[in-house]
Amino acid sequence: MEAILDQLETAGVVPVVVIEDPADAPALVGALKEGGLPVAEITLRTEAAMEAIRAASNAHPDVLIGAGSVLLPDQVYPVADAGARFVVSPGIDEDVVERTRARGILSLPGCATASDVMRARKLGLDTVKYFPAELSGGLAMIKAIAAPFPGLRFVPTGGVSTGNLEDYLRDPLILAVGGSWMVKPDVARARDWGSITKMTREAVAVVRRTRGGNA
Repeated sequence: MEAILDQLETAGVVPVVVIEDPADAPALVGALKEGGLPVAEITLRTEAAMEAIRAASNAHPDVLIGAGSVLLPDQVYPVADAGARFVVSPGIDEDVVERTRARGILSLPGCATASDVMRARKLGLDTVKYFPAELSGGLAMIKAIAAPFPGLRFVPTGGVSTGNLEDYLRDPLILAVGGSWMVKPDVARARDWGSITKMTREAVAVVRRTRGGNA
């Protein structure tokens, strides 16, 4: 788990990806990798997602592939079998967390309140997703929630963009951020891999500038 967290922290940004055609997954993930981000969260929002995770993992074994929008415990083992090494959920579900632990993959459940964080802590987690980040109060709210929980870190997702990326990354409470601005659905559908690489490079430049070259 620590190795995965270290990879996410080094990346600084986790591209959130929606794929409609699994055949596009290797090229899309390759575009992210070429731009300097060897990580991708492929969300289970399409029927193609499971095969996309498998295709991306097979084509790029050196890229950290995760499964996003994991809502049910029964989804955990299939995404792990497909190659996902971390699981992201919009909320917190004890059975999802326990199944990820049993398979040896990382769970990042969504937490937006102190009660959510208390449940996460009870499950032994010290890093959680914060979702929806901007609508839930952004960095100011993260600081307020984190105050009673020393050692807690967040991966804010939802409303994060180039406009506020640096603010988030400068705060030590933030392990990494998640965002879809690098892989907009229309750009992915158009298979404009060059644009995805360009946007990724811009995000990586912010990470390097903010975190002193960790990316």
